[in-house]
This record gives sequence, C-alpha cells and structure tokens, in this order.
Amino acid sequence: MPKCTCMPPHPDSCPAANNYPEMAIKKAVLVCIDGWGLREDTYGNAIAQAKTPVMSGLMKDACFCPVDASGLSVGLPEGVMGNSEVGHLTIGAGQAQFQDLVRVNQALKNGTFRTQKAMVDAMMAAKNGTGRLHLAGLVSDGGVHSHQEHLYEILRTAKELGVPHTYIHCIMDGRDTPPKSGSGYLKQLEDKIAEIGHGTISTVVGRYWAMDRDKRWERVQKAFDVICRDPDEGEVIAEPVAELERRYALETPETDEFILPYVCDPAGGVADGDSFLFFNYRSDRVREICECMGVEMAFESTKARKPCLVTTFTQYKSGWDHIPQVYPPQIMRNGLSEWVAKKGLKQYHCAETEKYAHITFFFNGGNEAVFDNEDRQMIPSPKVPTYDLQPEMSAAAVGDDMAKTILEQKYEFMMCNFAPPDMVGHTGVLDAAIKGVEATDTAIGVMLEACKSAGYALFITSDHGNAEVMLTEDGLPVTSHTTNFVPFIGFDPDGKFKWNRSTGELSDVAPTMLTYMGLDIPEDMKGKSFI
Repeated sequence: MPKCTCMPPHPDSCPAANNYPEMAIKKAVLVCIDGWGLREDTYGNAIAQAKTPVMSGLMKDACFCPVDASGLSVGLPEGVMGNSEVGHLTIGAGQAQFQDLVRVNQALKNGTFRTQKAMVDAMMAAKNGTGRLHLAGLVSDGGVHSHQEHLYEILRTAKELGVPHTYIHCIMDGRDTPPKSGSGYLKQLEDKIAEIGHGTISTVVGRYWAMDRDKRWERVQKAFDVICRDPDEGEVIAEPVAELERRYALETPETDEFILPYVCDPAGGVADGDSFLFFNYRSDRVREICECMGVEMAFESTKARKPCLVTTFTQYKSGWDHIPQVYPPQIMRNGLSEWVAKKGLKQYHCAETEKYAHITFFFNGGNEAVFDNEDRQMIPSPKVPTYDLQPEMSAAAVGDDMAKTILEQKYEFMMCNFAPPDMVGHTGVLDAAIKGVEATDTAIGVMLEACKSAGYALFITSDHGNAEVMLTEDGLPVTSHTTNFVPFIGFDPDGKFKWNRSTGELSDVAPTMLTYMGLDIPEDMKGKSFI
C-alpha cells in the first residue's frame, strides 16, 4: 500500500493514498496475426518467402519464442489443428476451454471421471431407489456425439458403487462410422460387460429414430416406446449382435442408422422411479428424447414414465435447471479484457470485418457484452469474391487506425487482428498469400513505430498456423490450418523484460501481458507468464 504522506499520518490506512495505484500501470498492445505459423522450410511457405523485415527483426532482437496453438493447448483433441475461434478464446482467457470430448478424456486419464458428482448422484439414486440405472447414448467410437470408452467407465463406476442393475439402451451410429459397423461395436460392448461383470444390453435402436433434432416426434416415439416398454413386452432378441448382422443381410438391408428398435432384456424397460443417464456429450441430437424422458412428453403415449432422476452428460438445453449435468458448461471468467475492465482501465479492440467477432466475442471469453471502458473499431473488409484478388485486405487500415489510437495514449490495453495470412492462405494461392503476409508485416511496422513514440509495449502472436504451408509435396494447393507452433514476441520500449523460458502455449499470452502491465493474474487463468 502506498505510504501515507498526510500530517499527521494516518496510523492504519490513508483514504487519500488508497485513491492511487500501488504502481503505475504500463500500457500494452497485443497483435494477433491470423494464420501465421512457424516453419523453417521455405517450400510452399508464404511467410518464409515474403519480405518481412519487421517481424524478422523482432524475432531476432526482441523477446521471441514459439508457442503451441493446436491440440490440447487450445482445448482440442491431441494433434488437431487450431482455428481462429479457439485461438482467440485461449489467448483472451489465459486458459484453454476444453471441448467436451477432451474434458471427459482428460478426466479418464487423471482419475476424476468416477467422482463427478452428478454421475455419482444418478447411481446412488438408483441404488437407494428401485435398484435400476438406465444408460442411453450412441455406441461407437465415432467421437462426434459420444465415445464407447466413456460408457465402459460408467459401467465400472456403477459396479464400484453397488448399483444392482444397469440397463444399456444402445443407439447405433452409421453416420460418423461405417453403416454396418454396429455389430462390431455391440460385440465390443458385450465383451466389456463380461469383463467388468456388470450391465446388460436392454434395447438396440438406430439413431434415425432416437436422435432426431427436427421435431419429427413420430420417429422419437418409436424409440421411446420401446425403451420405456412394460415388463416382458415385445419379442426378446437374445443375441443382439447376430440380430444386427441378420438385418444387414436382408434383401433391403437395415443399416445401423435406421435399425428399428428391438428388445434384448425383458426386464430392461424404464419404470417409474428408475434413474436415467444419457451419455452423449453432444447435445443437439439427444435433446428431444431427453425432453420426453425428463421434461415433458411431446406426444401421447401409454409409455410415459417418471424417473426419479434424469441426468445428462453435458448441458443439453439451458433452462433445464432440474436436470443435473455430469460436465456442465465451462464458463470463461476473468479473461484479459474482463480483468482489465475490472481494474477500471480503458481498452480498445480493432479488426476488419472478417475477424471482428474474434477480437470481440471470442477474445472476450464467448461474451457478447461490451465491458466497461471497452471501445471497438471495425474496419470494412474489401468486397471481392475471393481474397487472393486483394490479398492485402484491410491490413493497412487496421495498422493505421491502431497507430493513430496508440499515439493518443488514451487506452491502457489495446489489441487488434490482422486477417491476410489466414484468409488469403485459405485461397491456396501462394503468390497472393505472400503479398498478404508482406502487407501485414508493413502494418505491424507502422504500429511498432507508434509504440516506440508513445511508450507502449508491443506483444505479437498468432491464433494458429496456415500461410506457412500452402503446397503439398506434389505442388497441389493446401488451404487448411496447420499444427505448427506460432510466434510470441514481446517488445519492451524500455528494453528491460526478458522471456523466462524458450517455449509455451497460447494461454501464456494474457498472464504475460498482465505481469508487464503491473496487474495481478486472476486465479481463473491457467497460463504462465513469460516475465
């Protein structure tokens, strides 16, 4: 706390001294270049082939290191290339927002999966009630809506917690997996049930019926009525795998997606008082059948049931507050923009139209609201059919606007995006991408000179790679993102700070900037400062 200079001095706290910060806030600018990855090989590399005296000079003379912008570093599965949305979200939040699949897989690895409260509660409700737990979800390894490994771990947990009976209502895939692969997945499930010593296959049905999302309730009812059948109702199929294979071989085959529901356990229908858990982590295609099970019937049926508890793997719909979620939404709080606003500081965000959402909504943690003292500027993107026709896009206008605003010294924190390396990179036209990279470098140079004049530190990074890989080995165009690391550069007008390590992740950008500015780092941020 600043010392009291009043006469006589206040013995405990000084109201005047409290009006001043403990230290002067340093001002900082962040540049996020879209699609600027690091790669030494110059072949098909628009960045390496371009003339970039500003970026090359900063990488040589300022603080520089490569940071990871793909896979787990930005909340995606291992080895998956990053994108603009998760890149800006991670940079702004100072932490990765893990996709639901990644969150669950991480929990399987670190052993926390079995302790998730909502799942444990669902199982204890079954154990202490009717003794019956029902599981429903897509049974495959497609990884789009669900994953069978999650089902296996649920069965292990149910056995461990002493649930007497667990019935599995298997929804077959055939869209994210081959159309006749379901028999293999059912066989794997049978083997796991035998290995674990818990659970029975109760129902088998295609996703066409059980996972509609367009309010075609007649489809949903066909699945629902069999899942909620009365005891001993319907023909019992003792061998579910053989039945699938029989249907594949029909003159007009039934493939996985369209499998009409069949019964495998005469006692496996849902009864009043049972506990029900949906294990799909993607919400859109299981929402309707969940609504009928746990919210309100959308059609007339004699099979309406009142489970003691319906639980979902993730949030299937906001407003269903009475339905517990094993993995509720990950809320991004106290990101860089929000934290700066809470400190009463002013900030400025600028981008051209193509990337405006990324420097606002995504950078601000998926928050539509404008924070206090946050000003924004959107520069129009050029109106051309494809950006290889005007590869410079609006880089110069963004750079000029930022430089002008930096020199005004009104804002403690400023940030912008440069779109050309990504947007022109997506066209697959190498020569055009080179021009876009050069225009971006020139615009950063304009900003750098303004930062030197106004005393701002300049931090530069990228959300993902793109323009550094534009040709295959055969000379064909590459238009996709990459998994290459991206730069993180820090220019200190006073020449004092140094990076404390040689590599990191995108989530490290925000805490580094807060450290430089003289602000504390919120607990929500998981990244580590380079200073």
